[in-house]
Amino acid sequence: MSTPSTRPAPSSSPARRRQTIVATTIGNGLEFFDFTVYGFLALVIGKLFFPTFSSYGQLLLTVASFGVGFIMRPLGGIVIGAYADRAGRKKAMTLTIFLMALGCAMIAFTPTYAAIGVAAPIVIVLARLIQGFSAGGEVGASTTLLVEHATPANRGYMASWQFASQGLGVMLGAVVVGLLTFTLSAESMQSWGWRIPFIIGMLIAPVGMYIRRHLEESLHISPREAAAPRESSLKIVCTQHGRTVLAAILSLVGGTTAAYVVTFYMPTYAVRELGFTPSVALFGAALTGLISFAFAPFVGKLSDVVGRKTLIVWSRVALALLIYPGFLWLNASPTPTVLFLVLGVFSFGLVVQTVPGITMLPEMFPKAVRASGMSLVYSVGVALFGGFAPFISTWLLNATGSKLAPAWYLVAMTVVSLLGLLWLRDHTGRDIDAAGAHSASA
Repeated sequence: MSTPSTRPAPSSSPARRRQTIVATTIGNGLEFFDFTVYGFLALVIGKLFFPTFSSYGQLLLTVASFGVGFIMRPLGGIVIGAYADRAGRKKAMTLTIFLMALGCAMIAFTPTYAAIGVAAPIVIVLARLIQGFSAGGEVGASTTLLVEHATPANRGYMASWQFASQGLGVMLGAVVVGLLTFTLSAESMQSWGWRIPFIIGMLIAPVGMYIRRHLEESLHISPREAAAPRESSLKIVCTQHGRTVLAAILSLVGGTTAAYVVTFYMPTYAVRELGFTPSVALFGAALTGLISFAFAPFVGKLSDVVGRKTLIVWSRVALALLIYPGFLWLNASPTPTVLFLVLGVFSFGLVVQTVPGITMLPEMFPKAVRASGMSLVYSVGVALFGGFAPFISTWLLNATGSKLAPAWYLVAMTVVSLLGLLWLRDHTGRDIDAAGAHSASA
């Protein structure tokens, strides 16, 4: 089997690393703006595309269609991850930008149920599938690029910008939707205002492609290597690193569940269950994005010093202990101040566990299949436990009649995720491209 060259990228200078951080952060932030803004418009989209159902049914179907995007993430991770390992990280990231913009355009210009009937939600679901396919490959390719431009001493800091960029996208999405909700009447918002974020999101194509054109590739393949027959990346990952894949997916349970409940379900929960105005709830979501963007780089640097697993374990234990009291306080005293404080604490705990976690994923695999391994683990973990977290939370709340049901669900997933860490190797400070760094684990 021919494998890509592992010689260091020529972009190891501090100036080139800064350029890589800026380009990756802006492009990935635009992608996550496009992918997540749908979740912030769940209540409006439910009324327009699922009007024949009750208000609960509309919400359930909307958050389910939000989760549908995650069904395609494993496939996108496998296909685009293999493409990134074969053709390079830059080409894969350019492809994901185009696909995400296409999904945004479909949502922006799809007529509602009142105009074209059942075809409307079908097109919306198809658009979400395309966006999910794109997101499945984006995280793996971009995180791998950041890690490969780092030194062993600063990989946590470099990879932290992947999560920081997600926070940037979430923050921008929540601010845009929040401003529209605050300034437009309910009639205008339902008539045309909800389409504006998706039209803005279409800008990802020209802006993102321009920015990423100036990125320095971190995978170097000679023409002879590119032409040589090569074993499937997916086969290599599953057969030679199977145990690592399973343990890594399990370790993602807590982080991904918390991320999608706190960031995307809480605004809906705050409006429907606690009586907040949509604008207050959305600015609460913007706060979670701001905290992720502001603190991720510092947590990344800390993980380079104390180790990835240490931060993950202690932050998850702390979050598990704080989740239930936080929900209890919020339900007992549903004020904007309490909402922002609870979201702030949850978000900070989320940053501390997610940054070292997302750094560990590409560190676990050799360079020849790094993007494939990272993409597979992340997309499957997020698809199974993250994307449908709002759906499960909504269902649990309705089935139990308890407003605290989402808290118990979060606690359970956080505790379970600690088990996966037992089988994972911490590569903090080590050369992940050295011979023997990744022994077979199948």
